[in-house]
Amino acid sequence: MRKAVTLPGLALMSLLTIAATNGAPEGENTPEPRPCNVDASHTEINFSVKHFFTPVTGTFRDYEIDLTFDAENPENSSVNVTIDVASIDTNNERRDNHLRSADFFDTETHPQMTFTSTSVREAAEGELMATGDLTIKGITQEVELGIKVLGITELSPEMQEMFGGVVRVAGFEASTTIDRRTFEVGVANWAQTVVVGGDVNISIAVEANHK
Repeated sequence: MRKAVTLPGLALMSLLTIAATNGAPEGENTPEPRPCNVDASHTEINFSVKHFFTPVTGTFRDYEIDLTFDAENPENSSVNVTIDVASIDTNNERRDNHLRSADFFDTETHPQMTFTSTSVREAAEGELMATGDLTIKGITQEVELGIKVLGITELSPEMQEMFGGVVRVAGFEASTTIDRRTFEVGVANWAQTVVVGGDVNISIAVEANHK
């Protein structure tokens, strides 16, 4: 299972490197933001879609997230997510197998979904907006991924030693809503929204650190 490696691959997100930008003497170049280490045990890529009127939730278990975060210059940030679609888990094996089939994701032909940011901007205090290309089943659409910065903390020397050299930890929540039909997820009768809703809410929780 690949999780905390180098938001994807929908990441979702999905979803970070924390830039060490403070403390540079005036007149010197600001250090380039460096990629974050994503803590897989505290990171999730989840979704929700309605079955008739009731929301059904699920998650993707296998993914890669590349995240760079520059707190002082958000436009230098980036997020790339790759999700192995067959890792879908809605806590119902029969339903998961159906979602993997050609009726929906067709994972044998399209094993991955990806999100690649093309720009990141500050939307409000503590909030970013990542615009990027979302590819599902070979279909690419531009989407916006709203990101909340939950917090950033510097660890004391004692805690750095406790956490294996981690000097800085950050938390993020990202979310967006897509229409599954845009990506042909649900074909023939399953393209209708009487049983399975058209809108899919995606949420990504990411804990990242920098050593």
